[in-house]
Amino acid sequence: MACPRQSIRRVKELSKDSVTWLTLGEEHEGQRIDNFLMRSLKGVPKSHVYRILRTGEVRLNSRRAAPTDRVHAGDRLRVPPVRVDNPRPAPGPARALPFGEVLHEDAWLLVLNKPAGLAVHGGSGVAQGVIERLRVARPQARFMELVHRLDRDTSGVLLMALKRSALVDLHAQIREGRTDKRYLALVKGEWRGGGRTVRAPLERHVLDSGDRRVSVSEEGREAVTHFRVRARLPGWTLVEARLGTGRTHQIRVHLAHVGHPIAGDDKYGDFELNRRLAREGLKRMFLHAERFGCRHPGTGEPFEVSAPLAPELRAFLDQAGQQAPGESRP
Repeated sequence: MACPRQSIRRVKELSKDSVTWLTLGEEHEGQRIDNFLMRSLKGVPKSHVYRILRTGEVRLNSRRAAPTDRVHAGDRLRVPPVRVDNPRPAPGPARALPFGEVLHEDAWLLVLNKPAGLAVHGGSGVAQGVIERLRVARPQARFMELVHRLDRDTSGVLLMALKRSALVDLHAQIREGRTDKRYLALVKGEWRGGGRTVRAPLERHVLDSGDRRVSVSEEGREAVTHFRVRARLPGWTLVEARLGTGRTHQIRVHLAHVGHPIAGDDKYGDFELNRRLAREGLKRMFLHAERFGCRHPGTGEPFEVSAPLAPELRAFLDQAGQQAPGESRP
């Protein structure tokens, strides 16, 4: 069987007049053919990828391939010669940049404690996010994809799948509500009572500036967050948030909606308060992905990983007169 990484490298060179047959590896298991080709054929226009599929020039195990066909390990894929738009000289070797602390690693998963201020992927003015930095640092990895996302200003547990089968399995667990994701947030004011479930639909929209925002709206998608108090401080409450759904900015918007914005939140928070907090040493949003629980995609056993609070968050809690809470179970 051909080495999958060598196969992909050959695909990238298909601007020449040659047909290539690829033998696909485990890391491509379950991937749609159109997505596989668009990821592998760098510089090839999307319209051209769909043209060679539509005309039957791409063959899967000697039969005509449709864009929605999914590939499996051991499949053979015929790729015709392709046209590359504006070919550029190959860049020099990329420099590996910090991506956070490794909390867990095995053959299926890599788990990080992502620092605040680092996007999970590149784009929108960000040259390299966590996933790009990891790929530079670990060029030998045959497969590496984000399982879920964290906001750029949120720290904590972030999972990467190291096998396509692990990614598919974990996405199914997330979609079916079989994962347990918990966050810590320091919010403004005294939280009355104990546990509370917020059910408020959320709608995404884009401002004239191009910035993305989310708001509570009856026209939005269902969103559910479960909260409980972890510590009470003078003028603040440290709450644990457990996600019932996984909407964009869900925790931030739900907390602002009930009158308890997150300290340092520059989109939905108390902006005057944030300026004062910055002078006092809190220059980021106090939101931390503390735990992620699931069934391990390789063994099927219960799996849970936790990330300690970042030093700047722990220091701010100490400054507020309250030691950071331990890893207490609910």
